[in-house]
Amino acid sequence: MDELISELCRQVPDLNKEQVEAQIKAKIDAIGAGYLTDSGAAFLVAADYGVEITKPTAKAGASIKELHAGAREVSLVARVLSISPLKQFTRKDGGQFHLRTMSIYDGPDSTTSVKLWDEKAILPGIDTLRPGDHVKIIKAYVKEDRDGSLAIHIGSNSSIEPADAAEDPIPAIDEIVKDVSEIKEESANLAVSGIMDGDISLMEYTRRSSGEPATALKMRLRGGDGAVTRVVLWGKDMASVPNMIPSAPKIRLLGVSARGADQDLEIHGNESTDITIEGASNDVALDPIIVRILSKPPVMDNGKQAILVVNGKKEMYNVIDTAGVTGPYMEDEIVECMPAQMHGSSVTLDTNSYMRKVEDDGGDTTKGTIPTLAEMRTELQDIKPDGYYCIECMVLKSPERREIQTKTGDSIWLAEIYVGDATGEISVKGWRNQSRMFEGCDRGDKVRIAGLNSKQGLEAGAELVLTPYSKIVKIGE
Repeated sequence: MDELISELCRQVPDLNKEQVEAQIKAKIDAIGAGYLTDSGAAFLVAADYGVEITKPTAKAGASIKELHAGAREVSLVARVLSISPLKQFTRKDGGQFHLRTMSIYDGPDSTTSVKLWDEKAILPGIDTLRPGDHVKIIKAYVKEDRDGSLAIHIGSNSSIEPADAAEDPIPAIDEIVKDVSEIKEESANLAVSGIMDGDISLMEYTRRSSGEPATALKMRLRGGDGAVTRVVLWGKDMASVPNMIPSAPKIRLLGVSARGADQDLEIHGNESTDITIEGASNDVALDPIIVRILSKPPVMDNGKQAILVVNGKKEMYNVIDTAGVTGPYMEDEIVECMPAQMHGSSVTLDTNSYMRKVEDDGGDTTKGTIPTLAEMRTELQDIKPDGYYCIECMVLKSPERREIQTKTGDSIWLAEIYVGDATGEISVKGWRNQSRMFEGCDRGDKVRIAGLNSKQGLEAGAELVLTPYSKIVKIGE
């Protein structure tokens, strides 16, 4: 504002600062709040005098909050929040170009994106930058992205280089991290933390834009207020997280965005998102586990085998077999297996894993007697939301299967049955592929269902949901 007013006074020598400020206020009062900023009113005042003023371009030493679309020759010092791997793209004319994206900040609520093009994306030392490192951006330009946010572009006439930490007192990353419960509205380039609620799961999908296969990691974070927020990290896979993750660890995510509103607010990340999981490690040697196979559903469409197992402490694990290791083994058998990854109660087997059958609990009394599926039964009155259960019950209503329209316009199948035991009744739902699992069930059937997730229902109490690890068995057949 000072520069705009100075420019106006220079072009209209009869004006002074106080007069201009008064006329700016008068413009805003006349037009009404919600239509003009002080700087916008200054442009109108200048037009009244027949002169034209120009919004000043950010200069060396600018801050992120001073940036605006169209700014050039922008130089500033900031800290790295997150940085993506190098990407290569093909132009319409067949040529290739490189792009690397970065999130930076210079204050608790002062962040932006940076795009490094072609040779700037492969500058020496770029690969070694880590969250918290100081960088100096020199002679960059600012453009508005398709979503309306601002991004700094580093092209052929711009540069980025490491900066002296003492050059600008920017807060450390830990000082700008917010508990996930504090995120209340849509925003970008965030640093958030929370407690992992449940396990990390891999989602495989096909990109609509290109038709190419892609992956994402899904998890839930519990905030300090106890509320749970869904997290999707697009472009990430299991190689992005350590092999060993303890149960309910604290997680920090750098370079994520909040999307949605109110109860539907979600955290979304991408390939550049930095993930730190407290207590996780790649250096911990995993030990074999001895378990009983509770359920072994048919092989999934992606060729992977999901099975549900339990150990001698009645701890259930969801196992994903990516290499056919579980092929010869049947339900109710006790096996020893070597995991490739253990993320809480989620286990991955790959080509480096093995499995062998054992006739009992291995003679290790510390493991206890490994329970059967029948012994893992939970009475319906004891089911609470956000748990994992096996039940034995009677079907009280025949299955109902219907098509549901999602928010994105897609149609998916939902099937539902109502079951009960001597302690109560509950709804069991099956979405998508799991909706077919109720086929063959009818009112009056006694069934044993393994591998159910419990969720908070629309009304009081919980409802149960089938998973890829679920199996329904009619009792007496």
